[in-house]
Amino acid sequence: MNEKLSVLKNECLKCKACELGKSRTNVVFGDGNDNAKIVFIGEAPGANEDLQGKPFVGRSGKLLDEMCESVGLSRNTNIYIANTVKCRPPENRDPSPYEQRACAGWLKGQLEIMRPLIIVCVGRIAAQEVIGKDFSISRQHGEFFRHGKMYLTAVYHPAAVLRNINLKPATVEDLKKVRELYDKITAG
Repeated sequence: MNEKLSVLKNECLKCKACELGKSRTNVVFGDGNDNAKIVFIGEAPGANEDLQGKPFVGRSGKLLDEMCESVGLSRNTNIYIANTVKCRPPENRDPSPYEQRACAGWLKGQLEIMRPLIIVCVGRIAAQEVIGKDFSISRQHGEFFRHGKMYLTAVYHPAAVLRNINLKPATVEDLKKVRELYDKITAG
């Protein structure tokens, strides 16, 4: 692991800035290639993630991995996955604004160290936290927004795709756009 990222992770593992730090099993800091230039950001860990200490490892994670791999993206080689909140909210509820603020520094630190070219927000909550509070996942998924040298986009959360399989083709298309933009940026 990147030395700076390792130091940040070790600090994060001790965090008790909000109530979630008291009820977690594990801090879910991130997973994947820590030198990746594509970073996926979800909202918060669920039960499986809390148990394993890695993001997107349950049914949603398996689907996300499958969709990414279909376009040549993988946490084993060229992407990194993190969350806006590092500890599991009880009952898998949405993280509160207070919890998001308490965790914001950890994600900001990860991004400052990694300096990604593309950030892919996974789902509405992550997109509203990272791209903007008025972001509409149904209208704006797959659309790119420039932020300095980075491109920001969002895809449907794989849990939403599991609930409505009709969202899968659009999600795969959005991931293809991410791959194409990455290839274009890194080719020149």
